[in-house]
Order: sequence, then C-alpha cells, then structure tokens
Amino acid sequence: MGPIDKLPLDYTHDGAGIIRVIPPEMSPVSSPKTKYLRDRLVPPLLRVALWCSYRLPLEWTRGLGRWLGRLLYRADGRSRRVTERNIALAYPELDPTAQRELVRSSLEETGALAAEMGHVWHAPWPHTAGLIASAEGSDQVRQALDQGHGVIILAPHLGNWEVLGLHLATLGDTVALFEPPKIPGLGPIIQRARERSGSRLVPTDPRGLAALVRCVRKGGISGILPDQVPDAAAGGHNVPFMGVTCGTASLACNLIRRSNASAFMGVAFRCKGGFRVHYVPAPEGVYHDDEVAALVAMNDAVADLVRGHDTQYQWSYKRFRCRPEDGTDHYRDLKAPRSRFQIRPEQKR
Repeated sequence: MGPIDKLPLDYTHDGAGIIRVIPPEMSPVSSPKTKYLRDRLVPPLLRVALWCSYRLPLEWTRGLGRWLGRLLYRADGRSRRVTERNIALAYPELDPTAQRELVRSSLEETGALAAEMGHVWHAPWPHTAGLIASAEGSDQVRQALDQGHGVIILAPHLGNWEVLGLHLATLGDTVALFEPPKIPGLGPIIQRARERSGSRLVPTDPRGLAALVRCVRKGGISGILPDQVPDAAAGGHNVPFMGVTCGTASLACNLIRRSNASAFMGVAFRCKGGFRVHYVPAPEGVYHDDEVAALVAMNDAVADLVRGHDTQYQWSYKRFRCRPEDGTDHYRDLKAPRSRFQIRPEQKR
C-alpha cells in the first residue's frame, strides 16, 4: 500500500466507520446567540428523546416514528421533495401512484429509524444485542478473520446502520472513523453509544486512517459507507447507481485494495420486534484495479441489497448528486412551489 497520506480525506465520515453522523438538519445559524442556544439545548434534548424512546416498547416507538413520517409527507418539505425526486429517478418504471406510495412508506421508515434510536444508542448493550434476531453470513466473516484476513464491511444507508456498526464489534477487533458533529455536545453522546459494544473510534485524519488500515492489515474489521457522496471532486467518480450517474466515493475501494482486506456487504434490516443482520461477500469487481470499474461493482451490490427492502433505504438523502459536478443537478428546484415542482425531472439519465 502507498503512503497513508495518499488516501483521500475529503469524506464526511462521521461515525463508527460505517456511520455518518446524521443530526437533524439545522437552519442556518443567524447569530452567535442562536448558535450558543443550539449548542446548549440540542444535546440535553437528544438525551431526553433517547431516554423516552428506550422506555417505550420498540414497536410502539416505531409506530410513533412512522406517524411522524406521515407528517413529514404532509408537510411537503425538503425530506419529501428529495425522497420524491430520488424515487422518480431510481424507479422510472413505476406509475405515479406506486411512486407516491413508495415515498410515503419510505418517509414512514425514516421516522421509524429515528424513533428506534433510544433502543440502539441509549439502551444497555445486552438489550440492543437481544433485538438482533439473526446474523446471517456472520460465520463467513468470522471464517475470513480466522484465516488471517482483515475485513471491510460496505454498509449502505439501508435499514439501521447503527445496529450493524454495533454488531461488527462482536465479530472481532473493530476500528472505525469518527468525525464529531458540528454541535460539540453531541460528539460524546454518539461516541459513547457507538463504542459500547467494543469498537474503537478514530478521527478522520491521516493518523486515524493509518490506525484503521493497521487494524485491517492485522486481521481486524472496519466498516465504510459505500453510498455517501464525496464533498470534493477528488473524492470519487460519477458512476451509475440504479440507472442514474452520480457521485460515488472511492475511499472504500481504495482501502480494500490497499489493505488486502476481504470485503463484505452488510446491513441490519428492520423486522418485527428487532433487526435481522445480513452479511454477504462483496462481488469480485470491488477488488478491480480500475477504480471506476470497482465503484460500478460496489454500486451494483448496494442496489442488490436495496431490492426487496426499498422502503428501508434512506431516500431522503441526496444520493444522486454529481461529484465532480458535470452540469447535472437533480435537486435544483426543491424549493419551487408544489405547482411547479416536477417529481419526474426531464433530465438525461
């Protein structure tokens, strides 16, 4: 592997390696006083919300979250607009009625994801572990580790990726990237929650990446988001995902190639009463020396995981942004009045 400082660093990986910190989107901070109040109020409010979520039965809190998701749909805000646009792009074969139903269901599952976090972040680890009904494919991950191979898990925004991050640490020594969120008080809450099953979080800087690579080379585990759009043009390439050319980060494939790790796809699907963790070997194409070919294979593998669990994908994320920018902007009209908002954009796919 080349020098660690050659690895791209322009990724907003925020969390336990596979997890991006996703605090609720804040309005632009208009003054130091507003920022001060935000920084002081949000952390305790999050603690209260997590405590309340944990005190309710899991299916009750999911039901509440799905109700909030229906409110998101009715509010016709950014989350609904992005979800509508993404589903129109990814599922052009669906008629408008089917697309609307998928949008509603997706936003309901987004609400369930947020609402169940008390059982994932606040509860004692034995409680959260008890919610994992099955871990299909974990024996294959352990087999790779027993053979001395490091393992990199490619975990997209599907199901509850926080549960997957916690489960990874039960399989072996796990090091993951963590970039603290902009609200300082949230960092310790998130880090404590993600490390309680045994993971070690490292910063998203050259030293942190070096620690991650050392762990994998020594036979450990790390997880990476394969479907996070890079912030900078140098961070990836525009390649197809579900038929739409969009920015795809090259970090995961670079790390796989440079650390000689075994790659697996991973997801924790939401099911009644808990979660089903699923690991499957990544396709051979992700090991390709040609970076673009590797990214295409990775995106195809993500799409395979999404099929059949379409509502549990985070369609409210602007997945189809282009990096580097090529003149295509699928999200340029999100603030247009509903009468002028085109759910099916007339752009070349």
